[in-house]
Formats: sequence, structure tokens, C-alpha cells
Amino acid sequence: MAKLNQIIAVTKGVKAQTVREFTEAQRNVQKAPMLSGISRSYQPKDEEGEQLPPESTRVQVSATDVIGEVSTSLTRLFDLVLTQDVANTRAKADVVVDGRTILADVPVTYLLFLEKQLVDLYAFVDKLPVLDPAETWTFNEAAGAYASDPVKTVRSRKVMRNHVKAEATEKHPAQVEVYTEDVPVGYWTTVKLSGALPATRVKELRERVAKLQQAVKFAREQANMTEVEDQKAGERVFGYLFG
Repeated sequence: MAKLNQIIAVTKGVKAQTVREFTEAQRNVQKAPMLSGISRSYQPKDEEGEQLPPESTRVQVSATDVIGEVSTSLTRLFDLVLTQDVANTRAKADVVVDGRTILADVPVTYLLFLEKQLVDLYAFVDKLPVLDPAETWTFNEAAGAYASDPVKTVRSRKVMRNHVKAEATEKHPAQVEVYTEDVPVGYWTTVKLSGALPATRVKELRERVAKLQQAVKFAREQANMTEVEDQKAGERVFGYLFG
């Protein structure tokens, strides 16, 4: 008995070969000149007439032969695909991570689906936003987000000031310089909020997805080691179609 992974490997090659042969057969039966032939001989009207040699053109393609070749080619493929599909319904394995069974008796077809999905999930997790490491963050339940430590800053207001550079005299007015001065009027207390995640959390999620990916691949390999029985479908199908 063969293993499922062996049948899968063989089926890929047979599919490619069958496509080539089937395509060639389709082209051949559509070439009218190759399907046509002729055989003719010449008989002079009397004994003194010119003698001409017979002429013939051989038929290069027989539709009956092409049907036979197509049937033979496709029969092997039909048998292999049925064998593979029947085995897929029986091939199962557990998905185990760090000794813990995440999924039990998973069909190999679902393992293939899961493996592809986890590739996308890893890409998703890998691009999750990370909190700014320059801040200290704690989760704020009320806000439903991470909050930074509060930072207090001064709020000031500009006030016009006069500076007398020279006092007034009988002959000259006073020389006064006008300038602005920032005067503190209050304080801002700022807390930054963020919906991003701590870098440690993102790293943990990456590792979890990676571990599950490895476990699924291992389970798929196990499932593909299932022994399979050869199935026969081609002869019955083509016996009905072309018999």
C-alpha cells in the first residue's frame, strides 16, 4: 500500500502530463488534412494509352485511436485523484502545541486550509501597532486604552509691559519701550492615550502563531503518512463514455 503523500506527489506529475497529452489530442482531431487520405489507381482507355502509377495519401490521425489514447491517459489520472480524495477523507491528525492538543482528529484538507490562514494571521500580527517605548504605559480601564504617565506643563499668557528708557524732560518726551512678558496663568496636566499594544504582547502573539504554524505543518505531514488503497474509476467512466 502507498502513503497519501506518495499519491499526492505522483498525481501532480500525472496531471501535468495528462494536460499535455489531452491538449495535443484535441489539436490533432481538429486538423482535417491529418484525418483525410486517398487511394486511387489509373486505368488507360485502351492498351496504347498512357500508364500512370497509383496515388495514395495515408490517414495520419484516426479519431478512434485518439479516443483510445485519451481514455488511457485520463484513466490513470481519474484513478489517482479518486484515490487521493478518498484518502483525504480518512487522513486525520492532532494539532499539538507544547504537549497541549489544540485540535483533535483534524482532516488533512482542513489542515491545508488552516496552514494558509495562519500565513495571513502571522502577517496581521506582525504589523500590529506597538506602544511608544519612550513613554511609560499602564492600562486605563475607564478609557479602555493604555495611558501614559501624566505630564504637567505651564499655561502662560502674554502681558504688555512698558520700560522707560529715558525720563521725560522739558525738551523731550519720555522714551518708552513696549514689550510682552509671558505670565503663568495655569497648568496643563496631559495624559496620552493609545490603542496600541505593548511590544512584549505583540512578540508573544507572533510566537504563538509561529508555534501553531509548526504544529499544523507537523500534523499535515502525519496525516499524509496515512496508507491508502488504490481506487479504480477510469475504466468504468470511459467504458461508459466511449464503449
